[in-house]
Amino acid sequence: MLRTKIAGIGMYLPEQVVSNNDLTKYMDTNDAWIQERTGIKERRYAERTGETTTTMGVEAAKIAMERAGTTAQEIDFIIFATLSPDYYFPGCGVLVQRALKMKEVGALDVRNQCSGFIYALSIGDQFIKSGMYKNILVIGSEKHSFGLDFSTRGRNVSVIFGDGAGAVILQPATNDNQGILSTHLHSDGESAELLAMYNPGTHANHWTGKKLADFDDAEIANMFMSHAMIDHAQNFPFMDGPAVFKKAVVKMPEVVMEALTANRLTPADINMLIPHQANLRISQFVQQQLGLRDDQVYNNIQQYGNTTAASIPIAWCEAWEKGKIKEGDLVCLASFGSGFTWGSALLRW
Repeated sequence: MLRTKIAGIGMYLPEQVVSNNDLTKYMDTNDAWIQERTGIKERRYAERTGETTTTMGVEAAKIAMERAGTTAQEIDFIIFATLSPDYYFPGCGVLVQRALKMKEVGALDVRNQCSGFIYALSIGDQFIKSGMYKNILVIGSEKHSFGLDFSTRGRNVSVIFGDGAGAVILQPATNDNQGILSTHLHSDGESAELLAMYNPGTHANHWTGKKLADFDDAEIANMFMSHAMIDHAQNFPFMDGPAVFKKAVVKMPEVVMEALTANRLTPADINMLIPHQANLRISQFVQQQLGLRDDQVYNNIQQYGNTTAASIPIAWCEAWEKGKIKEGDLVCLASFGSGFTWGSALLRW
């Protein structure tokens, strides 16, 4: 069976740096409060009208393709992971195909939020191993800043997130000691509403427990998006932070061990763990649970915040650029997020 290698990796970060102190202009918060709870010192925000989730993804893709020695015309499939697409539809994948003037290749959008990149990587891995495609572009990109509640009411969520993009090129490996060893994906929708953006949506308030008879005709007509939703801040993300934290610190070490066990390896064999940059406290807890040294784990949430589907490829790319990942190293990726969904990927660089 073919094995999938990472032929090239790239990242893009917007120029605008937003510190914790900058956020105090809009909400009742402070640097110490944010750092204590999240570890975040600053984040990047995309230019409000000049940059989109797609344009950032395209910039990361250009770098990944150059490093892979591949042109846009040689890409035969696109997988784009994001929770903040340019449009409700169509997805960002086709916009990348257009922007890079590619052939009429397939484009798939993945909506698995924080786990989106690992899900996308796993899908691409299956296509390479089956022989269906030979050059797959996988992108994780987010523009959170466009949809956050910059008020004291929304601070628990808004201080966490940043913008950016990462991308990899997947190709068949020619070296038996290189490539993706396995991927492991999970979900549990029982608590889906604990981390969600309810509106706009087609749920018709199903998640509130109300019945259709509880609404008048005007409310029914405006359930997708209404002035009332905006007035009551129902168009912003919701997160039960403590509940997410409790689940994440159980499932992330668990899914890392699943990958290691499947390949008859132990935490001591890991050269670099790249956790999804959700919260520095989560990453530190996972590190402790697995008994890993500081040099075995890479975190950059301090500088970039949580970039959701983009966080793993950004951290991965940065760690490699800094020389912290070398040829032959065992690299483990792990994530947990909305859904709940979680996953891991184990690979030999």
